[in-house]
Amino acid sequence: MSAPTSPADLYRHSLRLLLDKDIPAWVALWAEDGLMEFPFAPEGRPRRLEGREAVAAYMRHYPDHIDLHDFPDLRIHLTTDPQTIVVEMRGVGRLVESGAPFDMTYIAVVTVRDGRITSYRDYWNPLAVQQPGADFTGSGR
Repeated sequence: MSAPTSPADLYRHSLRLLLDKDIPAWVALWAEDGLMEFPFAPEGRPRRLEGREAVAAYMRHYPDHIDLHDFPDLRIHLTTDPQTIVVEMRGVGRLVESGAPFDMTYIAVVTVRDGRITSYRDYWNPLAVQQPGADFTGSGR
């Protein structure tokens, strides 16, 4: 089955893949030259990932550290650009290392072209990564 092509449907599909812990399929939704940005990333965390391979490397160990259970409060807003959406949501689950609850709020601006994610600006809550076990990237990039 091919992935949906409307930005909202593709985004909902991407959340299902994250809940299923299917990171390779999630990464496959990205354009080869897709750009992921984290404008609120604290010092020592990546702020910009250029290309599908960089996104794949960043997300590779996500399920080993964060066990997502749901994305409640999902709201997808259409914009004047039919290829761009603004998403408000929460990701809830548990931190694998400690078993502690995980509850992150997000706002994302996502652009989809030709059925692939080309731009994803993720305005996640940087305070949530201060919990032990929340740093799934182990990256100082």
